[in-house]
Amino acid sequence: MHILGIIPARYASSRFPGKPLVDIGGKSMIRRVYEQAKKCNHLAEVIVATDDNRIYKHVVDFGGLAVMTSADHQSGTDRCAEVAAAHPQYNVVINIQGDEPYIDPEQISKLATCFDSPEVELATLVKRVKDVQELHNPNTPKVVVTKLNEAAYFSRSAIPHIRGEEGQNWLEFYPYFKHIGIYGYRADVLQQITKLPISSLEKAEALEQLRWIENGYRIKVAETDLETYAVDTPEDLLKLKF
Repeated sequence: MHILGIIPARYASSRFPGKPLVDIGGKSMIRRVYEQAKKCNHLAEVIVATDDNRIYKHVVDFGGLAVMTSADHQSGTDRCAEVAAAHPQYNVVINIQGDEPYIDPEQISKLATCFDSPEVELATLVKRVKDVQELHNPNTPKVVVTKLNEAAYFSRSAIPHIRGEEGQNWLEFYPYFKHIGIYGYRADVLQQITKLPISSLEKAEALEQLRWIENGYRIKVAETDLETYAVDTPEDLLKLKF
């Protein structure tokens, strides 16, 4: 299997403009993500996909591989699809978040191995929720996982609802999982899902993966015990240690 790792990176961000180029312990965030991804031996290549010349030049200057993509993409998935279409030699694409400088190569590998099974179309990671505040935080998407280890639904709410029990006690009654935002796609499926119109569930929850489920695509789920640390705001940098 020939797998391509793509790191979408935008300069514009309402909460943190220029985030990919921010310095973290002497290296930019995008460089740290790139170097972590390159450690994964399941990836044949890693490419930074950006719409900004500053990011492109920076990646090339430190010896990385980058490509310029359209500025009109609405999501990282769309940006990945553009790059993948230009590299048909890869049959699986891994979308690696460009704002997680702690990304562990083991997480990428775990996602990649989902595609050892030929029927897997899409895949993502989940982690067991152990904190009740996280469970009820709408900024932390949750995943309902089937017995086939597939995603039945993603929600910003804690589902299922435990009838007759207080919300602070729900973790005692059901194994809740949060979504770890790294995706894998079969190359042909990636091109298909980016042509789908925005769905009603996606609009309601503001979660693009619901578009795929609503249109009948199946998402394989692999569980990780490793935590991820996303940088969404400048304040999040204070949590990082290098």
